[in-house]
Amino acid sequence: MAIRAVVIDNSEELLVKLTCILKEIREVKLCGSFTDAVAAMQYIKENPIDLVFSDVVMPDISGITLAAKLYELPDPPEVVLLSGIPGFSLEAWKIRAYGFITKPYTKAQIIKMVERYKREYGRNGSFF
Repeated sequence: MAIRAVVIDNSEELLVKLTCILKEIREVKLCGSFTDAVAAMQYIKENPIDLVFSDVVMPDISGITLAAKLYELPDPPEVVLLSGIPGFSLEAWKIRAYGFITKPYTKAQIIKMVERYKREYGRNGSFF
């Protein structure tokens, strides 16, 4: 079964970059790409999602707040936070985010996070 993922970043350029990376990983089914965190949260509430990659600094709500709200759902996805500000990693740790990746990130870092999810949640199949 594919890992159902969503990407959230208010930067169109970074959203496209991460979307392209995830589309190249065979084991991942990209269910949505959002520039708006509120729209993404509504989508995630209505659809089963396994893994969320979210920017931290966004206009409506921060990725930290979004992750905290998602973790309150009955069957929450895991959230990987992305930021160019390393200090946010402490905030990510406090809310028990699944992961934190400092921008600019690499394809290898994204693959490593997906592989970790696959290992910990017992997903089978190859990535490429």
